Amino acid sequence: MRSIFRFKQFEIDQGNCAMKINTDGVLLGGSTYFPEAKRILDVGTGTGVIALMLAQSHPHTLIDAVEIEEDACQQANINFQKSDFAERLQVFSGSFADLQPELAYDLIVSNPPFYTNSLHNPDMRKRLAKHTDMLFFEKLLSFVSRYLTDNGQFKLIIPVALADEEIAPILADYKLYVQDEITISSFSKELPIRKIWGIGKKEVLLETQAFHIYAERGIYSTDYKTLLKPYFLAF
Repeated sequence: MRSIFRFKQFEIDQGNCAMKINTDGVLLGGSTYFPEAKRILDVGTGTGVIALMLAQSHPHTLIDAVEIEEDACQQANINFQKSDFAERLQVFSGSFADLQPELAYDLIVSNPPFYTNSLHNPDMRKRLAKHTDMLFFEKLLSFVSRYLTDNGQFKLIIPVALADEEIAPILADYKLYVQDEITISSFSKELPIRKIWGIGKKEVLLETQAFHIYAERGIYSTDYKTLLKPYFLAF
């Protein structure tokens, strides 16, 4: 069944994907800009929306994507081929851990599954998309440590507790450091629910900014509209 989400410069058919377009993904795609990047990898591309957003904002960059769920991988490939960026996009079926790229990436991005220590979803496709444990993140950080360029960045969006309590303590094991951080909350007076981290191989002074999705209930904030205006037809 076709389920089309139209953006200003591309469209996403997400009918065959267990994980649909979501706020986390578009926030990561919209906030990630690394103009010096020549090669980008999107880990767990799903519908391909983040890769397509980055293809739009990085017009001279080659973008690889990898997706373990076969139906989603095929759907992402269709979405890529129908876009104006098709020549710069390619998707690989399988786990990122099985990739052996000849060249390192300047930018690696991921909107990863993060239902750690939770019950498995009975739907196998949603289980693959949503459920993980720390072994996943350890493998992901090991991959980043190996295949990220020295001046590159790894950008990911994760819940605050997972970031602070589970991932932060092990970053140094992979010689990786948080270089910049966006804390995301629904409203200005609420505690953050997500963090977008920019992680690299060099230890630098951490830059932090706060981001609020809504100005009030049902009304998006100016920051949210500004961030996604290049992509969303509604803005």
